[in-house]
Formats: sequence, C-alpha cells, structure tokens
Amino acid sequence: MQNFDVVIVGAGAAGLFCAGVAGQLGLKVLLVDHSEKIAEKIRISGGGRCNFTNRDASPAQFLSENPHFCRSALSRYTPQDFIDLLRRYNIPFHEKHKGQLFCDRSAEDIINMLVAECDAGGVTRWQPCSVKDVTAEADGNYRLQTDRGPVSAGQVVIATGGLSIPKIGATDFGYRLARQFGLRLVEPRPALVPLTFDGEDWAPFAQLAGLALPVLVETGAADATPKQRKKATVFSEDLLFTHRGLSGPAVLQVSSFWQEGQPVRVNLAPGTDLPNLLLQAKARSKKLIANELASLVPSRLADAWVSADPALQRPISDATDKALQGLAQRLADWQLVPNGTEGYKKAEVTVGGVDTRDLSSQTMESKQPGLYFIGEVVDVTGWLGGYNFQWAWASAYACAQALLVRQATLADN
Repeated sequence: MQNFDVVIVGAGAAGLFCAGVAGQLGLKVLLVDHSEKIAEKIRISGGGRCNFTNRDASPAQFLSENPHFCRSALSRYTPQDFIDLLRRYNIPFHEKHKGQLFCDRSAEDIINMLVAECDAGGVTRWQPCSVKDVTAEADGNYRLQTDRGPVSAGQVVIATGGLSIPKIGATDFGYRLARQFGLRLVEPRPALVPLTFDGEDWAPFAQLAGLALPVLVETGAADATPKQRKKATVFSEDLLFTHRGLSGPAVLQVSSFWQEGQPVRVNLAPGTDLPNLLLQAKARSKKLIANELASLVPSRLADAWVSADPALQRPISDATDKALQGLAQRLADWQLVPNGTEGYKKAEVTVGGVDTRDLSSQTMESKQPGLYFIGEVVDVTGWLGGYNFQWAWASAYACAQALLVRQATLADN
C-alpha cells in the first residue's frame, strides 16, 4: 500500500490548486481523478478562454444557506492573489465587463499553470483513476481503494464538484461520501441554467429564438410585497430567447435564486419611460402600435407582443391611453412562471451541496477529522462572471494551509 500525507479526490480547479499549494508547502500529495482529460470544466469555461476570476469578488456575490461562511476564505485568497500567480507565469488576460477576467489566448494557459504548480510541489497525479471506497481506520488514517490499488493518508480532500455538465464527468461522489460520514447536505439543484416554459404558453415567443436584449430581471414569491421586491436581487444583463424558454446572462443569474412555482419578472425596456413615450407617439403619429413600439424595443419583440393582443393591432392614434399604459406596464413588468430548467446538462454550476454547518470556514475541514471539502461540492455558489472560480481558488488555498497545520500536529503525535 502506498502512503501519502494527503489524497485529493478531483482534479478540477479546486483540486489542482489545492494540490499545488499543499505540495509546495512540503506535503506528500496524491491527486486522483476518474476522468481521462484533466480540468475539463476549466477548458470549456468562458467560451474556451476561462473567466478565471472577478476583480470585484466579495461575499455579496455568493449564495449559501450560510452566506457568511465564504467570508474567511475569500478574504485570505483574493482575486489579486490569483492575478499575481498568472503574472508569474506570464499569462496574458483581459477584463471584459463588470470585473470579469479572461485569458487572452486559451483556458489551456490556466490548466498548464495549475499542472506546473503541482509539478513544482512534487504532486503525484493518477488519472484516469477512480476511488471505489474511503474508510476511516482505527489509527486515524484513511484508506482509499482505487483503480491503481489501495492508498493510505492522514488527510483526504474532496474536490469532486457538483452535478452540472455530466458529459464531462460530473458525479455525485462527493455528496455520497459526505453522507457516508454523517455530514448534512443542502439539496443540490441546477444553477446558472436556462429556464423553460410550457410549450403552449411559450408558442407566441418561440419565434423570437435568437433574439437578445438588455433587461432587468428578478425572481421571488408571486405575492411578494413592494417592500420585499425592493430587497430582491435584480440583475441587469442581456436576455436571450430560445425555442424552449429564456437564457442569456440575465436568466442564468436569476436561475440560481429561482424556486419551483415562483414567477420571474422581466423589465424588457429598462431605462425607458414607456408610458410617456407611447402617449407622445399617440399625439403625433398614425403608425401602427407595433411600428411605434419597434422604436423602443427590438422590432421582433414588438411584433410578437402586439400580435398576441388584437386590441393593440391598430394605429397608435386610435388606442386609448389606458391600453397604451397597460402595454407599457406589461413590458416593464413581464411576469411569467417557468415550468423548470434545462437541468444539469446545461447548468454551469450546482446550488447546494455539503452543508457548511458541518465544515470549518477557516480550514474547510468537516466534523469528521481529517476530511475536507472544497470548491463546488460545498454549499457555496457564486454568480455568473468568474466568482465560482474564485471560490475554488480561495477554498483550496484555505484548505491547503490547514492541511499543513494538521499534518504537523499528526507528526508531533
């Protein structure tokens, strides 16, 4: 049997980074992953250029049953720390908007850097190699049965991610292991995912597939009071119509907050005084309402919206003020209830995971001594825009530091 100080299961962003840091701290590290290709989620992220962090990352951009849990790790490893690492490797990058940082060339730059960090730390990497079983031994060590034989380690780190994008190897291994050791879970669900709508109800809008426009979007209970809505998280991003529903950054963002049965509210003309502009048009124009509306929102949207209401299929001069004000209100507060999402196959991340009540926010160690959970497998989920990668780096770094401290304690005993 081979012996290591630490076995890390999962060679994605969090696992690779944790292995590299721990190895360079002097620990004997084994990194194991069941997939043939390393870090596939990094490779496909950001259109192949990896939105590796966000300059503005803070706890405010993360969802969790315990929203304060991420504070410690995020404060100890910041976006600037990861930027400094990229600069050491001369990796060029750029900022798109809202603090989102991407590689100039390819996500392969990030993967190669993380592998180089592992090599610098003398990390042993087994891939592809599956872990069949993990048991806690009487002596305090862990025994892992793998495709390449049994291994033993004083500490085990689970960095196996969530359930999103199963075609690149996502599994529920981390959740099953957490349950095995008596840890609680926050029920996982798809996040940063397109929303879908009933086919019959969606038919008038399916023809808009491919149309994108800037919107304001939020979600919440159907009977939310104005005060509750004022406190809601509202995203100002682009929306994309699809044949089955809505996508684009605005919808991906709000999907992480959406709960089954809740409506989604969309302002299709943010920053536009629709009631006043439509009434002004009525006073000076004899054009059809659809034609006037097309000067305020995309023409395809105007046509689809008006075609669904016979009362609006007339010259704007013939419309009542009440009808025009009602049209403006519906466009500014379009309420619709999704029947679901596109699921894990299209989800970028997973909301939920290992309950943070059973983890240390300082070390990422669970209440099972020597067993750690980092990255997406934990109930911490970031917004779209590089935040989830920053959580991977920060939680991995916090864990690696803790591994060294605990290893020293084990050695003393």
